[in-house]
Amino acid sequence: MKTHSPHYRHEFKYIISEEMMAVIQNQIKAVIPLDPHVGHAGMYSIRSVYFDDYQDSCYYDNENGVDPREKYRIRIYNCSDAQIKLECKRKQQEKTLKKSCSLTREETIQLITCNPLPIGQNQPPMLQKFLSNMVLRLMRPTTIVEYQRIPYIYPTGNVRVTFDTHIVSSKDYDHFFDSHIVSRPIMPKGFHLMEVKYDDFLPEFIYNSLYIDGLERTAFSKYYLCRKYNF
Repeated sequence: MKTHSPHYRHEFKYIISEEMMAVIQNQIKAVIPLDPHVGHAGMYSIRSVYFDDYQDSCYYDNENGVDPREKYRIRIYNCSDAQIKLECKRKQQEKTLKKSCSLTREETIQLITCNPLPIGQNQPPMLQKFLSNMVLRLMRPTTIVEYQRIPYIYPTGNVRVTFDTHIVSSKDYDHFFDSHIVSRPIMPKGFHLMEVKYDDFLPEFIYNSLYIDGLERTAFSKYYLCRKYNF
C-alpha cells in the first residue's frame, strides 16, 4: 500500500449559481489549464463513503466548528476500483491536512460492511489507526457523497480551482462500485460549489480571475449536509 506525504493547505469554498459558474469558469480557463485526468469529458466523478463513530463525533464536531477535527472516507473516481483511497482529512485553524493510503476492492468492501481488516505491522499507520477506531469507537459508514468535478490546476503554489456539480447523498453502500446508486440531491437546483485550494500562496492573476460580484465564502461541508439529509 502506498502512502502520500501530508501538507497543510488553504481551502476556501463558495456556493455559486449556474450563471456565476459560467462567468468564473470562462475567466479561470483563460489563465490555468484543466487537470489532465479529466480526459475528453472535461470532468470526472467522485464518490466517497464517510465513516463516523457510535457518538457521531465527526458530524457534531463539524456542526459545532470544533478545531481541530478529523473525518475518514474511502474515495473512488468514475465508479472504478483502479484507484481506491482511504483518506483522513484534518481541519485545523482554517487549513486542511489530508493523509491517504491505497486500498483494494476487497478491502474496501470489507470496511464498508463493517468487517475490520486484521491490523498488521506492514500496513500504513493511518490505516492501522482507522482499523483501531473501527474496533474501539465502532466506526461505521454513515453516508455516501457523490458529485461531478471540473478541476483546474496550476503548479506554482499547488493551486486547484474546482467546480463540483450534481452533489448527491446516498446510503446505498451495497452498490458502492456500481455506475448508478440510489441518491438524492442536497443543493438547490442551479447551484454548485467552487473550491479554491493552495499551499502557501495564491498567485495574484488567479485571484483576479476568480473575482465576481456576489461571491461570498462559505463553511459549506458536503459531508455534513449529506449526513443531515440522511439522519
